[in-house]
Parts: sequence; structure tokens; C-alpha cells
Amino acid sequence: MDHLENRELSWLKFNKRVLEEATCPDTPSLERIAFSAIYQSNLDEFFMVRVGSISEDEKDEKEKKKKGKKKKDRNSDMTASEQLDAVFTAVRRLQPSVEDAYRRNMEELAPHGFEHVSFETASPEELDFLELYFKREIKPFISGLVINDALPFPFLRNKELYVAVLLNAKKGMNIGMIPATSKDRERMIPLGNNGKRFILEEEVILHFAHLMFKGYKVQDRAVMRVTRSADIMVDNKGADFRDRMEELVFKRTKLNPVRLEVTDEFSRDALDYICKKLKIKNGRVFNSHIPLDLSYLYQLQELDSDPKLHYAPLSPRKAAMLAENRAVFPQVKAKDILLSYPFEAMTTSFIRLLEESAADPKVVSIKITLYRVARNSKVISALCAAAENGKEVTVMIELRARFDEANNIEWSKVLQKAGVRVFYGPKEVKAHSKLLLITRKAQGGGFDYVTQIGTGNYNEKTAALYTDLMLLTADRDIAADAEAVFESLRNGTFVEAPRKLLVSPLALRPQVLALMDEQIEIARSGGDGYIAAKVNSLNDSAIIEKLIEASRAGVRIELVVRGICCIVAGVPGYTENIKVRSIVGRFLEHSRIFIFGSENKDQKIFLGSADWMSRNTIRRVEVAAPVEDERLKKRIREMFRVLMSDNVKAREMQPDGSYVHTERKDGEEAVNAQEFFYAEAYRRLEEKSEKQQRMKNAREQKSKAKKAPAKKTSSAKAVKKSAAVKKKAAKKPVSTAKRTTTRRKKKDEE
Repeated sequence: MDHLENRELSWLKFNKRVLEEATCPDTPSLERIAFSAIYQSNLDEFFMVRVGSISEDEKDEKEKKKKGKKKKDRNSDMTASEQLDAVFTAVRRLQPSVEDAYRRNMEELAPHGFEHVSFETASPEELDFLELYFKREIKPFISGLVINDALPFPFLRNKELYVAVLLNAKKGMNIGMIPATSKDRERMIPLGNNGKRFILEEEVILHFAHLMFKGYKVQDRAVMRVTRSADIMVDNKGADFRDRMEELVFKRTKLNPVRLEVTDEFSRDALDYICKKLKIKNGRVFNSHIPLDLSYLYQLQELDSDPKLHYAPLSPRKAAMLAENRAVFPQVKAKDILLSYPFEAMTTSFIRLLEESAADPKVVSIKITLYRVARNSKVISALCAAAENGKEVTVMIELRARFDEANNIEWSKVLQKAGVRVFYGPKEVKAHSKLLLITRKAQGGGFDYVTQIGTGNYNEKTAALYTDLMLLTADRDIAADAEAVFESLRNGTFVEAPRKLLVSPLALRPQVLALMDEQIEIARSGGDGYIAAKVNSLNDSAIIEKLIEASRAGVRIELVVRGICCIVAGVPGYTENIKVRSIVGRFLEHSRIFIFGSENKDQKIFLGSADWMSRNTIRRVEVAAPVEDERLKKRIREMFRVLMSDNVKAREMQPDGSYVHTERKDGEEAVNAQEFFYAEAYRRLEEKSEKQQRMKNAREQKSKAKKAPAKKTSSAKAVKKSAAVKKKAAKKPVSTAKRTTTRRKKKDEE
């Protein structure tokens, strides 16, 4: 099936695109090294989540094999074991590029004083210092553990660094193990030039490891790191759900290893022994000739402020659609508002709305779904303030947000303490929607509503790093749908027939497929069928099949897919009318947009929280909203046009599934979509400021005109002339036609 791609291999291609940014010559040096760290962090999570999950499938596969059954990936027809083998092979092939990117960037930073020192390159004075440093600052706080068949194997914590040594033994195997990760000590040991010359703590421990095992001879040594599965899922059942989640978060740290990383080369026999104790296959061991944990690279960015080494500073603008001298709620009541992050500031728009609502005596209730929030969340603060001010505040907080469980558990306690009504996601699915509903007493009776639907989390930190969209509307049908969503979340049911919103798991995918069918019929009738989408990932088999059907019918399809894309574009007979682009740049592309129909009055545009993945469309609660204001539709169309015109950070999928950078034609202007949107936010704000200034000037001129004294004609000659004109006009006869016309004109005016 050349037109389909395996999900895991497609994700690895995305992470390869991230790695390419680590060697992009147009990216400043201290920004490039961050992409190496991002690549590794992405890969860690991939192994913990996806490889962990497939490893469990592999165990089930072995059981089913005995019964003559096999579960295969729908797109690639691969078993779990085959997928794992393909994943490990692909990751191993990328490792030389990872190491090359690290070395090249450190070499380019060398003229600026940066140097990762080794014991081979350290000066004699630095060697003396490091030995003294080890004995005084490290050795008293660590311990070496001897492992053999007579002693238990220690538990190796997830992603933490250990120094392993092979010790001499008369028979059997003796392994020494030293923990090399500490929250109490700095990992980067400065050797000069304000810390730019440095060595890593684990490298010092590795060098002096023999001092930890008196009576033994160290025969080999290496730094190693274990990655453990994080594949846990629990249903929301019973009142003790939060307590059980706390237990599972702790349990996650002890799940099975799925990968072992080792620096350089290490004794094969010792490695076999460790793999046996960890119950991990030798084929899942990865060697590296650079540090195993690259997170310290972010610290390097802070050591030099030279503008040439960093991105040009870009600060979020105030939202041009919002006036500063009026509350947000009445502005939304007057017209729909579209906010775009990180190009516009969350603090002066969305958080401002929450804070104003918390203090507004006419606001009676605030309802919101929370998936991920910042560590020091202003959103939480505003919600607590609202509850303390007597508002009815209802928060659905998803405790199963992967890797944010502990954070959400603590925030749920804070919210409850403030008097917020807190409940958790549905029993069997996660609630991933980004939905807010504010109810306010209306003048003259009744209520007004503001509903917010977004593509990104209510998180100030990620709002400065991820590209996202947020729609604010006073539409009453959408408010009614939002109320139905909150009611269903509380009751453990699902919305089946919303008026305007698309709501999974029951009322999103069927509507998307129906909208695609409309475009298929248009194309088959000789019209201009068009489907466009911007999503993070695409693997929903029903949507993929419909896209293929649409392509075959002649529908023009444009997709901007950041990560996983299980459909291969441009394959004759299947997807020749489909274009797929991926944009990887300074910010993480995160917004989701669905467009159905060419540019006309019947075109339908939605934005929301759902990717086109089966986990989003049928196994989560997601919400997408229609954009009905023509001004906003025009703005989103322009945004999509820019994304499809990006010739700096965009890659285009080829018929073989590979991605190549879009080529800039001779004389063609460079288009970096993310930089364009920042400039556009600035331009919109400037235009707003200029318009306000023109209006102010006009008001001032009008005011001056009113205050100016009227001109007087005081000359006798002018008075005499005026009287003569009037006298002459009085004597002049008026024709019948003119009198009739005059009467008609007077009648029309009446």
C-alpha cells in the first residue's frame, strides 16, 4: 500500500525534520543546539509512550500467536514485533546525524568561547581541579554499588544517568553502578570563560569511578540511561479517582524498560548481563558518542547574549481586534473575535477576559475544560478569584493528561479549596477540548453568553511557544452547544446532535465525512471541490479513506500536517490531487483548521482541538467551532494561503513518503509563515492605532469648528445687494412645471 504510511515511522520522519533544524544554516547557533535537545526529548517521549504501548501489544501478540491470531497495523500490514524492529532500525540510522549536529554546532560556537571539555583536552591545572572537585564535591554524596549473582540488581530510574563499570572477578560477573544524576548539584561544571568552558558531572564520575570501588580493578566503564514505558491508562471510576491517579503516576516510574542507551563502547559480556537483569533485548541497546542527556544545552543559550547567536526578539502584540478601553465581554457581544498565538498576547486577551469576568458583578457563572495549564497559572488564579467573588465556577480538569497528571492533581486541590466545583473527564475517554462558557446577566433581563473555543491549552507558557487560534463568540446556538458539552461531561454521556459545534466522540467524525462528501459531489458535477486542513497528525482510517475517495473524484486537497501523516501524497491512482506540507520552525505548529469548499459564500471553516486521529475523533471529547463571520473567514483563508506559500520552513511530502524543502523560484520572495504572522499582528495593530488617531483628529477638528465664531457680513453694500436679490426673486413668476416639481419634491421629502 504505497499510498499509506505506518504511524510510528511517520512520526520518526517528523522528528527527523526537527533534527534538520539543528543543522539549518539560517538558524542562529545557540538556537540550533536547542533543536538537538528537542529531538532527544521528543524521542524519549516516543519511546515511553508509543514504543511502550507497542511493546505491550508485542506481548499480547505472542499469546495470540499460540491461538493462531495476529494483529497487524492497518496501514503497513506490520505486526507489533515488525513495527518495533522497524522503529529501532530507523532510530539507529539517525544516530550519526544526531552526533554530527552536536559536534558541528559546538565547533561553530567555539569562536565565541564555548567548549565542551574532555579529560583529553583539559589543561593540567584543570585536571588537578577536577580531581579535587570530585573528591570534595561529588564523592562524599554518591555511593558505588557492586552487583553480581549473589546481590540484587538495583532499580534504575527512568531517564536518569548511571556510571556502570566492569569490575574484576575470579568467576561470574561483577558490575559496579554509580548514580550520576542529582537535583542538588550542577550538572555543568564550569572551567572558565563564565561557564562557557565546561565538563559534565557524569563525565567526571566516569573518569574517577575507580576511586569508588576499593579492592577492585575497573576493566571497563560507560555512562548509561534507561528509558521506561509510560503506557498507563485508567478509567475515571469512583470517588477515589484522584487518589488512584496519584498512585499510577508513581507506578509509571517503575514500568518496564524499553530502551538502554550506553556511551561509546562497553564490554559485551557486561552489557549482556545488564540486559538480562533489566529484561531488555540486546537489540534495544543504543550506543552514543555524545552525552546521553542533552537537556543542558538550554543552559548554554543563557551564557551569551550576542544577538548573532539568537533569534531576533519577537514579543507578542496586543490583539488588534480588542479595544483596551472597553471590557472584553461586550466587545465579543458586538462581534466575533479571533485571537492568534503566540503572535498576540494571551495575557491581554484571554486572561484579561477571565479576570474581568471574575470581578464583574453581572457575571453569574464560568465553565471551562482544562487539559494542560502552566506551573504558575494566571488562569487558575482568575478562576479561584471568580469563585471567591461568589461566581458559580465549574472546572472539568483532565487528570489523565499525559505527563501533566501530577500538575493537574495539585491544581484540582487548589481549585476545590477556593470553592470551585471540580470534576474530571469521562470514564473511558479523555476530555481534550478547549472550551469556555461565561454567562452574564443582560440589561433588561435574561442572560448573555460568551463562548470560547480554542486549538491550544490554557497555558501561558505554551501560548508563547505554540501557534494556536482562539474564537470568542456570543452566538447563542454555540453557547447552547457548549452548555450541552459541559452537561454531558458532568453526566458521563456524550453530545449526539449539537446545533453548530462539532463534538467528538459521536458528532465530529460523521460531520467531517459528510462535509467531505459534499465536496466530492461538487467535483463529480464538474465544480471546484476543495478540502483543506491544518492538523498536528493524521491517522484516522475513515478520514484517510474519504480523502482518497475525494482525490480520485477530482477534489483539490491541501493539508498542512506537522507530525504523523499516514496518507502519502501524490501517488497516482490514489492521492494525486493531495498536497501535504509540514512546517517545522521557531514555534511549534499546533493550530487545527478545517476548510470545506472553495472561496465562496458556501465555504465552511472550523477551528478546534481535534487532530484527524482516531484517538481524537472517536476516543476523546473534542470540540470544533464554525467560523461564520466573513471577516474572520477571510483572515483564516489568508493564513492558510501563507502556510501553503511558506518556502523557508516548509517541507513537501513526495510520492515515496519522503519530505523535501520547498524550493524558492528565481526572484521569488522568501516566505516564512511564522515570521509573516508576527509582522501581520504588528501591521494590524499599527493600522488600528492609525485609524484611532485619524478618528481622534477628526473629532478634534469638529470640536474646533463648533467653537469658532460665525463670520459676519457687516458692510452696507453686502446688505443692500442681498435685499435686491430677494426682491427680484419675489417678482419672478414660477412656471407650472416647476411648481409641480417643487410640490412633488416636498411630498417626497415628507
